[in-house]
Amino acid sequence: MSQILPRREFLTQSALLAAAAAFAPAVFAAEEKPLFEISLAEWSLHKALFAKKIDNLDFAKVAKEEYGIHAVEFVNQFFKDKAKDTKYLDELKKRAGDLGVKLLLIMCDGEGNLGDASLAKRNQAVENHFKWVEAAKHLGCHSIRVNAASAGSYEDQVHRAADGLRALTEFADPHGINVIVENHGGLSSNGEWLSTVIKKVNHPRCGTLPDFGNFNLGDGKQYDRYKGVTELMPFAKAVSAKSHDFNDAGDEIHTDYKKMMKIVLDAGYHGYVGIEYEGGKIGESEGIIATKKLLERVRTELAKK
Repeated sequence: MSQILPRREFLTQSALLAAAAAFAPAVFAAEEKPLFEISLAEWSLHKALFAKKIDNLDFAKVAKEEYGIHAVEFVNQFFKDKAKDTKYLDELKKRAGDLGVKLLLIMCDGEGNLGDASLAKRNQAVENHFKWVEAAKHLGCHSIRVNAASAGSYEDQVHRAADGLRALTEFADPHGINVIVENHGGLSSNGEWLSTVIKKVNHPRCGTLPDFGNFNLGDGKQYDRYKGVTELMPFAKAVSAKSHDFNDAGDEIHTDYKKMMKIVLDAGYHGYVGIEYEGGKIGESEGIIATKKLLERVRTELAKK
């Protein structure tokens, strides 16, 4: 014969059980969520794309079926004339959607210098990026990646780059698109300079895309990559895991990935880290696989701490 609990005790136990049931999935989800996700930057396959061995429309399929990656970052060079072609963009979005692949961002090059010394050319560069903001919105991306190329003195370039970026960001904001800047040569590869520019723009939708390897200042000078990433991470809305060469242990020989990813995570970033293989000693496919394995190993090691 079952024992009947007093009403107050029954209600208390019921409430506790309900709370436990509601809390348990959240606990398990938190435990299962990785420290960061892995995406694939299209530039990793630029040789195959330029050689027409792969078509931009099939990039999401290649990422998922060949590398087990479910999020991608486009490069505008591979569909340069399609920014306003809604039929093409719909097909691109449909193919990725059918595969369950997320479209994260579009890396934009060749549209002029957003920090051009000429105000007219600077404004034209800003306008040239509008179509990519609209394309990113159409595809469901969160950002476009741009460059902050400029000319003049250190201070002049801060002002000019911030001016162009602010204008573009104000256009992108109503579209729900972020404008993120990569360290990509010149003063943009100076972490202190680029972080100063982002602070001057002073807009929540303008941020950075720290790249592990793009710290070439020119004239044989290199900016410290760990210092640079540390300076850029407070504004990061994406991260690029640049890779070139690997040793027999599977480590990238130019960048200490464990040290670099600790910097990324310590900044509170737990989003997508994009594989961007750019080496030449092994093939593109081998380079992507090696970078993915390294990121997965580092993720596992850091999760244990």
